[in-house]
Amino acid sequence: MCGIVGLFLKDRSLEPRLGAMLTDMLVTMTDRGPDSAGIAIYGSGQTGQAKLTVQSDNADTDFATLADELGHMLGASVTLRRADTHAVLTLPAAQAQAARDVLATLRPDLRIMSDGQNIEIYKEVGLPRDVAARFDVASMSGSHGIGHTRMATESAVTTQGAHPFSTGADQCLVHNGSLSNHNNLRRTLKRAGVRIDSQNDTEVGAAYVTWKMQQGATLGEALEGTLEDLDGFFTFVVGTKDGFGVVRDPIACKPAVMAETDQYVAFGSEYRALVNLPGIEDARVWEPEPATVYFWSH
Repeated sequence: MCGIVGLFLKDRSLEPRLGAMLTDMLVTMTDRGPDSAGIAIYGSGQTGQAKLTVQSDNADTDFATLADELGHMLGASVTLRRADTHAVLTLPAAQAQAARDVLATLRPDLRIMSDGQNIEIYKEVGLPRDVAARFDVASMSGSHGIGHTRMATESAVTTQGAHPFSTGADQCLVHNGSLSNHNNLRRTLKRAGVRIDSQNDTEVGAAYVTWKMQQGATLGEALEGTLEDLDGFFTFVVGTKDGFGVVRDPIACKPAVMAETDQYVAFGSEYRALVNLPGIEDARVWEPEPATVYFWSH
């Protein structure tokens, strides 16, 4: 039993409030998963630049000289913006994969949460309220975002096991449910060259969507594929650079509710996650249908 929230803004005037609204939504879902929490924010980015969000259990030591050392080894300009145990490294987009390779040697204990032009992921063990406060998520702005509060069933309670999972540039996924064929699918996807770092079944779901989109599928087509190729029960909420998608398995035993207005599309595991959104009293509210893909893009 986990809690999922998502918010896709149509009205750009709401973008400065994205982090605050997502934080409120996620905190409301605390009792669905008090083990760990995380939020992905799609904010502003610079053309030709990539952001790598990294996490360290020894942030004071690891982050102190990281930008200078990484920049020296890449021969490129690297900046670092720290947020508690996380930091956002900004560097030339063409150097993103090289940066990953260098970091594996330079800081082998560092965890890469996400990379891309717009995405930043913040996640840690703890209650949603505490995790959001550590990173001051409420002050963040952006066009869309998703969040998750976890009750662990398939793997240990760790930062690495927390959602969202990101397996491709500007892509991430959160999940409520359990996949039964994730071990076989993990091996298949790894052979195809898709990056998977944990034993968590949700990361396999994220990697599957990444793989389908690498083959040329749209977000909607990739989510359609989950209905054919993933076994188990799941509700997925997925983010891409300019998109937001939802799909539930054919049985749809996990709760979900959506709301749409002229200003936004919102998702919550329960309606109470949505009650404080502006104009919710006039929203079209519905339960997403089983085996049906919903997606929006800017």
